[in-house]
Amino acid sequence: MEPCLLPDSPGGGPLVLRVSEVSGIIVDALDIPALQNIWIRGEITNYKPQPSGHRYFSLSETIHQSASVLSCKMWQSYARTLDFEPRNGMAVLAFGSVEVYEPYGTYNLIVREMRQAGEGEKHLLVERWKKELAAEGLFAAERKRPLPLFPRRVGVVTSSSGAAFRDICTVIARRYPVEIVLSPTPVQGEGAHREIAAAIRRLAGRVDVIIVGRGGGSFEDLFPFNHPEVVRAIAAAPVPVVSAVGHEVDWVIADLVADCRAATPSAAAELVVPDRAEIGRDLAGLRDRLRTGLMKRAVRGREVLEEVKIRLHPRRLQRRVDDLHERVVDADGRLRGGITRRVERGRLEFAGLQATLAAHSPLALLARGYCIVEKGGRPVRSAREIAREDRLRLRMKDGGGQVRVEEVYHDAEV
Repeated sequence: MEPCLLPDSPGGGPLVLRVSEVSGIIVDALDIPALQNIWIRGEITNYKPQPSGHRYFSLSETIHQSASVLSCKMWQSYARTLDFEPRNGMAVLAFGSVEVYEPYGTYNLIVREMRQAGEGEKHLLVERWKKELAAEGLFAAERKRPLPLFPRRVGVVTSSSGAAFRDICTVIARRYPVEIVLSPTPVQGEGAHREIAAAIRRLAGRVDVIIVGRGGGSFEDLFPFNHPEVVRAIAAAPVPVVSAVGHEVDWVIADLVADCRAATPSAAAELVVPDRAEIGRDLAGLRDRLRTGLMKRAVRGREVLEEVKIRLHPRRLQRRVDDLHERVVDADGRLRGGITRRVERGRLEFAGLQATLAAHSPLALLARGYCIVEKGGRPVRSAREIAREDRLRLRMKDGGGQVRVEEVYHDAEV
């Protein structure tokens, strides 16, 4: 259906909207950041827990005798996280977003978290402090310091009359008795955070490690250990600090800045000192390993000594000398034989060379009746090298002479 004009309205009249259009406009109008993920303080009225686990109620506020009421719903998945039972008249802080239910044209605050007023406001304050201190870098992992292995003095910041201090003393006395320096302080109540911070500063230069803690309690009881003054005092401590506040399920900002967090004060005492019984067992194990190692070395030393004694026995030494002498004599004989054979082989090779040289020597030819003809100091190899009236020198086996050529002829002319 399209919007229509009232027929009897002057100038055509206003538009007529459908119900769904008006509901859509309301949804769009309420879908703004200012109504999303907000905390609202109010007093619970019309509280109606449902069998399904959902919680229906209203938050009301009265100002100058005028009441404002906001309808709220908390679904079962969120309601089961409540750590208290809501009731009418209770002041609370509710966290959620405003949503419109179009079929009925109603809007509600869908509550995802709820805390009692006062405590709830402190929760918000703790969250704000946590963000601010994290921005200062106080929770960075690189700031964490290792605990000393064998402290001589352990500082404790807690109440002098509380069970936490007695538990710490008992555990340390049992495990590894050292000097305990108590810096007493109130651990809850108005102004406790200033006392705790001052107690931490008093221990500077007097101890090797500090335990800051107390026994269990409510969020309100543990609240001072969230205060920035306590957190900064822990960060400024010149020695490692162990935070041991409450029970294992309890967490405070002091846990985040401390060098180490313990679930309980007793657990903190176990962290800061070693266990002498365990040390004794470790030493006994090391002693046994050392004794076994020394025994093995002693046995091996005796074996080596016996081997040396055997090797150095006079008879054994004489046998080794005789053996070496025989080896030398044998080597000398092999060397002499080798040299003799090399010399004989050389003589034979030389004689062979002499025979070969003699066989190819010109003098051997002269002995058989030949002669060497020379002209100008050079041998004559052909008849074409001489001419009539040339003077030639003849060399024979046992002498020579000079001749003059009277006639030259060649083999072709013979």
